[in-house]
Amino acid sequence: MDYDFSFFLLLATAVTGIIWGGYLLYLKKQGLVFSEENEPLVVEYARSFFPVVLIVLVLRSFIAEPFRIPSGSMMPTLLVGDFILVNKFTYGIRLPVINSKIIALNEPQRGDIVVFRFPKDPTVDYIKRVVGVPGDEIVYQDKKLTINGEPVTQVALGPYQGVGQGQDMTGAERFTEHFSGVTHDILVRPDALSAEGAYTVPAGHYFMMGDNRDNSNDSRYWGFVPEQNLVGKAFFIWMNWDWQNGGIAFDRLGTRLK
Repeated sequence: MDYDFSFFLLLATAVTGIIWGGYLLYLKKQGLVFSEENEPLVVEYARSFFPVVLIVLVLRSFIAEPFRIPSGSMMPTLLVGDFILVNKFTYGIRLPVINSKIIALNEPQRGDIVVFRFPKDPTVDYIKRVVGVPGDEIVYQDKKLTINGEPVTQVALGPYQGVGQGQDMTGAERFTEHFSGVTHDILVRPDALSAEGAYTVPAGHYFMMGDNRDNSNDSRYWGFVPEQNLVGKAFFIWMNWDWQNGGIAFDRLGTRLK
């Protein structure tokens, strides 16, 4: 069990609910009528905060959760300072904190941008693109992908111009990739060393890669992501704040991810 924000949110909901509900039960047993004037201070706070934390818990656990992008591993799709929303029910309904799936829905597809708990340290959230699903044969060699024996076509777009905290990627080569019906851009540095190899995705696991291929700590280095580590599918940029790029990048607000 990871004692993260979800745990404390669940705890706050339980404590405020117990205090407020317990007080109402006490009044009922005593034959008393609720009055705000005679309400103890701790009960007043519990009554005020309970619906708020309950709504936040439900929204964050079962609908959508916000995340901030702290690194450039998904450039050019996601930039440092992007604030995104992650769909929490796309891959099934899970109980908060224990992350146990109670309702199975869809499975991740190749090309999805997914937030997951880092297998080496589940207290840390990562975001990458699904490249391989269970049973896939993945080969990454000479900066190119092959999936189940089919080379993934790359279309050159020319040198990349970085902005803000991503300026260090200026000069990288930008390409468009297309697989499984998803078209997205990637960055590579022809002279940079990166992990290469062939990988077979086991059942119940996924192979993840960053779009910034030579600046991404992903499945090439630490292995596959178990299904139970999935958090949700990223689908929307609702804010961007990069102090090295003048603050808010208004052109990124409202961008749908693919």
